[in-house]
Amino acid sequence: MLTRTIFEPEHELFREAATRYFKERVGPQSERWREQGYCDREAYLEAGAQGYLLMWADEAYGGAGIADFRYEQILMEENMRHGEPSLFLTLHSRLVGPYIGGLGTEEQKQRFLPPAVRGEKILGVAMTEPSAGSDLAGMRTRAEERDDHWLLNGAKTYISNGQIGDVFVVAARTDPDSSHGLGLFIVERGMEGFERGRRLKKIGMHAQDTSELFFNNVKVPKANVLGDPTRGFKALAHFLAEERLVSMVQYTAASQAAWDLTLDFVKERRAFGKPIGAFQNTRFKMAEMRTQIDVAQAFVDHCVMQHVQGKLTAELSARGKLFCSELEGRVTDECLQLHGGAGYMEEYRISRYYTDARISRIYAGTSEIMKEIIARSVGLDDRKMV
Repeated sequence: MLTRTIFEPEHELFREAATRYFKERVGPQSERWREQGYCDREAYLEAGAQGYLLMWADEAYGGAGIADFRYEQILMEENMRHGEPSLFLTLHSRLVGPYIGGLGTEEQKQRFLPPAVRGEKILGVAMTEPSAGSDLAGMRTRAEERDDHWLLNGAKTYISNGQIGDVFVVAARTDPDSSHGLGLFIVERGMEGFERGRRLKKIGMHAQDTSELFFNNVKVPKANVLGDPTRGFKALAHFLAEERLVSMVQYTAASQAAWDLTLDFVKERRAFGKPIGAFQNTRFKMAEMRTQIDVAQAFVDHCVMQHVQGKLTAELSARGKLFCSELEGRVTDECLQLHGGAGYMEEYRISRYYTDARISRIYAGTSEIMKEIIARSVGLDDRKMV
């Protein structure tokens, strides 16, 4: 296994505590959460009590003031290995919270960050629509300015934390004449006209609450507008590099966890009088995956350090997201195959890694969108080529 050099002793101490937490407090809840279709709200309260939510937030807002992304990386890796992948603490902490922390006014930070740090208010982000996924320019949800508020109308789908969430950052079109004229609005539980649709059933991530959201003449106070209401597209693009870094960390951790499970399985399971790990096909498959995971991990760790130093680009993160999501799909498929019939049974964890992995090539930007970004970054821009 790859020797990782990006962590200091304090990181390893943090990992030991995180491993215990996910083994003892999260992992045992996994099956029940998957059966009910969502993680308990108490899970966020417990994570908040441990200091694991919005660790980057300043002490003035109740956070630990830890800007080092490596701590978040450790939480993601240990949750993937010992907890429940559908518990999207990172969505709350690193994908939604930074919109408020980076774009919010002092009043907004004081109002929303402390309860989010404590896990009392669960965060979500609403961008995807029934007819607009990775193509944000095709967004139809609209917000119209009034005297003291914005009037929000539209629908969102595939929204994580859709039912249990309390505070949502909602993207909406504010300039009908500009494809990039978007604004970001904070919509809170209980606002008149804000309705939740059904909890959506998925082939994987069964404990992740994924829902439809509807906005029918929702009056969003101007105090709930994040940044310039016409420059939301630029803000969304700014945070995409970290979102894709978060994704590649999780995909690689899932690949590693699947490989670990399979190594134990092929050593114990026997066929024709010997462990199936003794067959050449098994040994070669495990060797190939070991090499590919190590290559992915080295690249992910490089990207993490680039991010820590403020140098991670959208193009580099797109490459990582593409490679690691595709790898996760291959690895979980191969590992399930090596489990044989047992791999198709839900009681074996490998089946969960397999079905959970299928979304990875879709959310946070599909593999096809990643290829477009990468191609344009090397000068193959179809908009300029004739």
